[in-house]
Amino acid sequence: MTRIAYLVSEYPAPSHTFIRREIAALRRAGLDIVTFSIRVASVQADNPLHAAARAETKAVLGSSPFAYLSALCAILARHPVRAMSTLVLAMRHRAPGMRALLWAFFHFAEAMVLATLLRRTEAGRLHVHFANSGATVGMLAAKLVAIPWSMTLHGISETDYPSGLLLKGKIASADFVGCASWFMRAQAMRVSSSADWSKLQIVRCGVDPDDMPVSGARVGEPLTFVCVGRLSNEKGHRGLIEAFLGLREHHSEAQLELVGDGPLREDLTMLVRALGMENAVHFHGALSEANTLSVIAAADALVLPSLMEGLPVVIMEAMALSKPVVSSCIAGIPELVKDNVNGLLFPPSDWQALTQAMGNLASDKGLREALGTAAQESMRPDFLIEFAVKPLVTLFARNGN
Repeated sequence: MTRIAYLVSEYPAPSHTFIRREIAALRRAGLDIVTFSIRVASVQADNPLHAAARAETKAVLGSSPFAYLSALCAILARHPVRAMSTLVLAMRHRAPGMRALLWAFFHFAEAMVLATLLRRTEAGRLHVHFANSGATVGMLAAKLVAIPWSMTLHGISETDYPSGLLLKGKIASADFVGCASWFMRAQAMRVSSSADWSKLQIVRCGVDPDDMPVSGARVGEPLTFVCVGRLSNEKGHRGLIEAFLGLREHHSEAQLELVGDGPLREDLTMLVRALGMENAVHFHGALSEANTLSVIAAADALVLPSLMEGLPVVIMEAMALSKPVVSSCIAGIPELVKDNVNGLLFPPSDWQALTQAMGNLASDKGLREALGTAAQESMRPDFLIEFAVKPLVTLFARNGN
């Protein structure tokens, strides 16, 4: 059986638990997986699964200068023509400008080290998550060791500059491209050659029911919404706070839990203070996987006000916990959340509509329970991890695993 190398820019990371679940499910399906990361992952001492994944993952950066020189000499000695053609590819597969040219040399150097690691572990193919600079390194390394490679696309940021500028070339080079949503497949089609469209396959992320904490009925507690996401502009937190202020005009006891950190933390904290909602809006910062799931399990509903998305795994986690979801109707989200069936959708950036949607849930316990029950049922089978990885198993087999 071909050994498959998995590469992520930083693995394991708190926001990439779905990759860890995918790898575990593939191993249970009988595939031989080794993991690599461009950067050394941060430590999560309270998460044994994270610690185990970190311990088995080999990082590219942090290698000694001797490792880079040794990798270059080894590749030049074995395959000088291939090494030079890969360097030419690195120089061409980049954004314009001198800074990008410099980074192209860095990517080539990282690819040499990764190629050495791939050879040592006898990996027969490479799979990369996210079409970012890590995928550039992966593509170059795969060329250096002459093995097939593939990648999974997740969100719209992968079609933004500079990643989007280089996506066509990556799709052309890859054996296949997994797309986490039909929306993302459409975006990949938009930037790629129609000759490569057959490579674009739907490969869902999934949740593991065994990871989910117990989610009991809430009795006699203030109505609580939770939002999980990086505190940055595209996540729409400022609009959420505006909408939540409107909600509290009729539901003054409502609470909002914000899980995540980011560049807007200070600005959002000041906004909450200026609106006099310090006792209603709570900033938890970045939490571990288990603690994040616990906060979701303790809430009445998940709210996602994003302005840009793919198909967030946190929606799947909330739905698996029987929580109704209030989300902007954007990107791949409507593929899972059906308005007034298993959640509520509102037009992105329409904060009055968000206030109304949250108000509908706040006013109607029966609606919350009905949507929550339907949400959990919607997870079967496509978004449970054992089913979600089946297309990937087939693709690896079809492409020479």
